[in-house]
Amino acid sequence: MEEQVKKPFAGALLLRDYQPADWPRLMAIHDAARREELQLAGLEEAFLPLSVAAEREGLFEYTLRVAELEGEAAGFAAFTQDELAWLYVDPALSRRGVGHALVEDALSRMGRPVSIEVLSGNEPALALYHRCGFREVETAAGRMPGNEEFSVVCHILRLD
Repeated sequence: MEEQVKKPFAGALLLRDYQPADWPRLMAIHDAARREELQLAGLEEAFLPLSVAAEREGLFEYTLRVAELEGEAAGFAAFTQDELAWLYVDPALSRRGVGHALVEDALSRMGRPVSIEVLSGNEPALALYHRCGFREVETAAGRMPGNEEFSVVCHILRLD
C-alpha cells in the first residue's frame, strides 16, 4: 500500500512497505542516524551496524515501512500493534517531516495504546513523539537491547 504525503520537499514523500532492494539504503540510514542518537545519549561505543542490530533485535519480525523521496529511501519505521520499535531518518533529511510522516503512518496501522522507548539525551526524538501526541509515563534503566554490555536510561512514552 502506498500513500502520498505533501511535505516541504521538491517531490512527494511516498510511504510504502519495505522491499528487499531497500536494504543497502536502510543500512546507510540506520548507521548514520544511530551514531547521532548514541552520541546524544553518551553511548557512542555501543554502536552496532544495522547488519548486526537487525538480526540481534529481530527487525524483520516487525511491520517495516519506508519513506521514499525522489526514488530513494529517506527513512524507515518498524512496529507491532502496540510498539513503535524502530524509527530512523537520513540525518541529511532530519527536521523536514520524514520522521513525523513515518510515525503517523505507523500509528494509522497500530492499535492503542502504543509505547516507545527513547534513549535519555535524545531530545529531538522526544520532541517529535510529543508533537505526535505521546506522553512520558516513566524513565527506566536497563541493558541496551542487542548490545547488553551497555547500561541505558530510557524514557518510556505512551499514546492511548
